Amino acid sequence: MHRSDRVSAILERLACGGTVNVVGVARELGVSVATIRRDLSLLDEQNLLIRTRGGAVGRAVAYELPVRYRDSKSRAAKQAIARMAMRCMTSGHQVVAINGGTTTGEVARLLATRTDLTVITNALNIAGALVNKPRVKLLVTGGVARPNSYELVGPVAEGTVGRVNIDTAFIGIDGINAKAGLSTYDKVEAQINALMISRARRVVVVADGSKIGRDLFAHVADLRVVTELVTDTSADVDELAAIAARGVVVRIAEVGGRRTRSG
Repeated sequence: MHRSDRVSAILERLACGGTVNVVGVARELGVSVATIRRDLSLLDEQNLLIRTRGGAVGRAVAYELPVRYRDSKSRAAKQAIARMAMRCMTSGHQVVAINGGTTTGEVARLLATRTDLTVITNALNIAGALVNKPRVKLLVTGGVARPNSYELVGPVAEGTVGRVNIDTAFIGIDGINAKAGLSTYDKVEAQINALMISRARRVVVVADGSKIGRDLFAHVADLRVVTELVTDTSADVDELAAIAARGVVVRIAEVGGRRTRSG
């Protein structure tokens, strides 16, 4: 089991029950007690939990899982979402904006196959996927780097985005809710994402099912600015219906197959 999968499983158990036991988690995940102890110590150092004798307890607030731990989580779903999102792209030259995240990272890998795009991004992982593609014109914003998301934020990043016109923005988001709209963990990151959205003629939110229905600390934008939501079959059906009722085109990618559906 990848460390990212173990970390996600541990944090999910903390979210549900508030505590975890080293021996119990090791047995459930099929790894050694020593491995789980190392995982818990690492998460404690990053303020994602508090170590206790024989286990750990969750903190009172939601913490953002760093990108390096999210990269392999639900990868098949994220790849299916990216493929469906790309089907919505028209031919011809476009200016495309893309923010940070693992799902947008999969979108970037597919964008790299195009030859007629200008891509603006504030994310180091996205820039890394596109920098050696000579037929894609790449504009990176600059700014202060956030280690958890690899995104560049602050006045420098906002100044760059504020001076460009964007045809399509692919936005990865930590939470999308029919009532609350788009949200994320960090207020400064929310600001650059909101500005990117405001400069775009078309906004495509890409989010796996775990993000649907969530309402986090920092508000990014209302649903009225979202053109399409692309997600996967693990998303809550009732929440998707409520989002669609607000005028958002909802597209659902079928993981592990070619079938897709939209509404």
